[in-house]
Amino acid sequence: MTRIDRKFAALKAEGKKAFVAYIMAGDPDRDASMAVMRGLPAAGVDIIELGMPFTDPMADGETIQLAGQRALAGGQTLQKTLDMAAAFRRADDTTPIVMMGYFNPIFSRGVAKFLVDAKAAGIDGLIVVDLPPEEDAELCLPAQAAGLNFIRLATPTTDDKRLPKVLSNTSGFVYYVSITGITGAAAAQAADVGPEVARIKAKTDLPVIVGFGITTPEAAEKIARVADGCVVGSAIVKLIGEGKPAAEVLSFVKGLAAGAHRA
Repeated sequence: MTRIDRKFAALKAEGKKAFVAYIMAGDPDRDASMAVMRGLPAAGVDIIELGMPFTDPMADGETIQLAGQRALAGGQTLQKTLDMAAAFRRADDTTPIVMMGYFNPIFSRGVAKFLVDAKAAGIDGLIVVDLPPEEDAELCLPAQAAGLNFIRLATPTTDDKRLPKVLSNTSGFVYYVSITGITGAAAAQAADVGPEVARIKAKTDLPVIVGFGITTPEAAEKIARVADGCVVGSAIVKLIGEGKPAAEVLSFVKGLAAGAHRA
């Protein structure tokens, strides 16, 4: 079992839903990003998604695009992102870390080297948004063989014909994108999300976590009620982009996590 598997087992035993938080590694610089990351577990975050900055983030809205640009301008690299995870692990060996981003930086490093280094840094899973199931041999299957979960995204356009393909070789959890379009584009609606989550859960035993369009504790609670948990990214990254201190960012995260955990 990975840390992700153990976390979901523990939450299930407690009757709780998961709260997942996304931050961009190195945004706006390494020290500020590290301060937020280290504070996430105490703020109630069950799983950390650590963004890998990339020059062409096609699935991301303006908020996360700008975060990636700030991080890259500050000198953030894939190696420095792995170093952040390793530094976090020295004080926390239980909170799962999922690296989220695009395939190009991984491919440039070399898949085999990346997987060895990611495992050594304490990474538990990967979300690579531009690798469809047809490309599983590129990274998904080697990642699973290396002991990392490979988490796939399902969307409102993933129909019943496509869904089995999306679920094949997926592990850890399924990330359901609640809206069509890019991150930060619209608000998630529990009435729309609930039936879609149920449709996915009818085809898999994996937890289904809902992301995109969740910005308040109330929204986190409503979405978590119809799923196994929720993800918040853009709303957190927006505060970081506004230059808010780590304590203020973490206070906001704590409210979101409390909302999800009330579900």
